[in-house]
Amino acid sequence: MSLSRERVKEAVKKNLFSRGFGTETKATPELADLIGDLLRKLALSYFSLAKKAGLAVSGNSKVEDMVSKNKAQVILHAVEAAPDGRRKIDGLAGPDVTMINIFTVDELDLAFGRSNVIHAAVGRGKLAEKLILAVRRIERYDAQASVSCN
Repeated sequence: MSLSRERVKEAVKKNLFSRGFGTETKATPELADLIGDLLRKLALSYFSLAKKAGLAVSGNSKVEDMVSKNKAQVILHAVEAAPDGRRKIDGLAGPDVTMINIFTVDELDLAFGRSNVIHAAVGRGKLAEKLILAVRRIERYDAQASVSCN
């Protein structure tokens, strides 16, 4: 069994935490959303760390450059990104590049420390791998997340 939004909602609704802990416990009805928000913040923290380490770029031309030189392991597109922009960048990517399309412009802006981050890329390495794993957790937790590996 794995953690999912629906299971957390069901556990809260059926008061299963009291049974599991063996004492009266009250979980807030917002627990499922809180967990989802924390999973997103964790993933975005890896993106932010990659930026601070000089391993991430944003902006169409910088992302295209990193991807075309086969230095990108992850491509992030804001949910609001135009399909044409996504296709152009994704078309430059090799088969081992992971595309992530679950974060909003506001989330990417905050993580990257600048405004209007529509496209971004993270270079190869441990931080990119941790970002991918964190996004996979979101994908499992939240069925509507959209992540694809080419």
